[in-house]
Amino acid sequence: MTTLIMVRHGQSQANLEEYFAGHTNAQLTEVGISQAKLTAQYLKENYNISKVYASDLSRAFETGRCISDIFKTEIIPVRNLREIYAGKWEGKAFDTITKAHKNDYSLWLNDIGNAKCTEGESVAELAERVFSALTQIAKENDGKTVAIATHATPIRVTQSIVQTGSLDEMKNIPWVTNASVSELEYRNGKWIFTKVSMDKHLAAFATPRPTNV
Repeated sequence: MTTLIMVRHGQSQANLEEYFAGHTNAQLTEVGISQAKLTAQYLKENYNISKVYASDLSRAFETGRCISDIFKTEIIPVRNLREIYAGKWEGKAFDTITKAHKNDYSLWLNDIGNAKCTEGESVAELAERVFSALTQIAKENDGKTVAIATHATPIRVTQSIVQTGSLDEMKNIPWVTNASVSELEYRNGKWIFTKVSMDKHLAAFATPRPTNV
């Protein structure tokens, strides 16, 4: 069995300013850095992390670095753990996307599992690359516990597929919060979430779930 501790990145500038980051590099805010450090400390107190994998986008990689620093272990960048590529939505304010790409963005808001960013990646394509990365990591680390620093949509698609078997019910699964911890086990080719979006350790630094994506 492999235990994967999936951590959403700390609050980013994109979260604070309410724009769609996608593959755009958005730095962690001061709050986001504090969140990442608190989550790293929480993991240190509750898990024996042997390795850290992270999306190569700065907001997730820096979150992962806080974890690797406290465990004194390596951090491995993995491109397939990136957030969804948002195409025409990259770096755009949510209000702008709503006006310029009404139909595509409406599907994202109302049936995200079947959505596709305008001239970007579909959620199904995202799910395929994320599961490819997670499966490889799980198989390479059998019997160990590893941390995965990634983004909201990769965690949400993983949760949808593991818990419901498809992306059709993804619209009914809430986003995880910034710097929250979700525990995913891989045993004999099967996945199970044992914990999702744990963030009580953030206390006053906790930020709410997004409502506009």
